[in-house]
Amino acid sequence: ILVNEISTLRRHAEAKFSGKYRKWAKEHSFESMLPGDVKARKQNAAQQNISAHLTERKLAERVVLYSDKLFKQAAIEWLVATDQPIQALEHPKFKEMIDVAARATNGIKIPGRKATRAEIMRTFKTHLTGLRSKLNVSKVDHIVRYLLN
Repeated sequence: ILVNEISTLRRHAEAKFSGKYRKWAKEHSFESMLPGDVKARKQNAAQQNISAHLTERKLAERVVLYSDKLFKQAAIEWLVATDQPIQALEHPKFKEMIDVAARATNGIKIPGRKATRAEIMRTFKTHLTGLRSKLNVSKVDHIVRYLLN
């Protein structure tokens, strides 16, 4: 059979001799030019190019869009679950905390118990040390040493 077009020859080779051709190509480290193989490589390359730009987010990381209704529901659930007084939502420090969290661009990281305790202790120590230097009273010095040890 004489064929004057390469593409027709490749389709014929794929239909009649694909097994032998692929074996020969593999043995000679040759990239298969059969239409099906070329198409598969192109699709795979396109998928790899797209995949490189995508990042999978875990379900828990997906950000839910803000709404007043959703915030109200979450605030009420927090009040009930943590046995907070209703006035806690009106406290200036609660509002400050919400304002700080609202500026986050990639979600927030809530510190654990150990980190929170350590930060409270550090803040307390700093406050007492500052108070001691302001008052410069020996009795306060004994209290500070007692509380810090």
